[in-house]
Amino acid sequence: MVGMMGAGKTSVGTAVARQLGVPFVDSDEEIVKAAQCSIAEIFARDGEPFFRARETEILRRLLRGKPCILSTGGGAFLSAQNRALIDESGVSVWLRADLDLLWQRVRYKATRPLLRTQNPRETLRQFYEERVPLYALADVVIDSTFDLSIEDMAAKVVAVLAERTEVLGQE
Repeated sequence: MVGMMGAGKTSVGTAVARQLGVPFVDSDEEIVKAAQCSIAEIFARDGEPFFRARETEILRRLLRGKPCILSTGGGAFLSAQNRALIDESGVSVWLRADLDLLWQRVRYKATRPLLRTQNPRETLRQFYEERVPLYALADVVIDSTFDLSIEDMAAKVVAVLAERTEVLGQE
């Protein structure tokens, strides 16, 4: 799962994994476990470049593991190296949501270190503008709207993945 913060990668990914009967793994959670501190603390202490390097290491390890639904951090898919790793081992699914929906989901969350700015909505808009062209490189795009529940989104993802025989092994 790739996409912006607030797109639903973790919640939808968890539901997809449950529907498919496979493990769910969140790369951000794995980074936190390995570092034994929060992502916000990693950013504050070591900076974004350090975080991105650890993110790539974790992705490489996770993608070599058992088949699963993997939720990546919002910035993970921006790296050409990470996109190549994902492409080699799986199918990238972009959970596409418009800016208003994303803002509604993240505006009150203190766990988003990149939005700790004077104008977080403008920061989110800038990230959105920069990132959308790279997310568009994903293998699959699933659109999210205000009226879709997590389970509805998961069902959309499962339906699209079911059409891809290399994913669910139905060759």
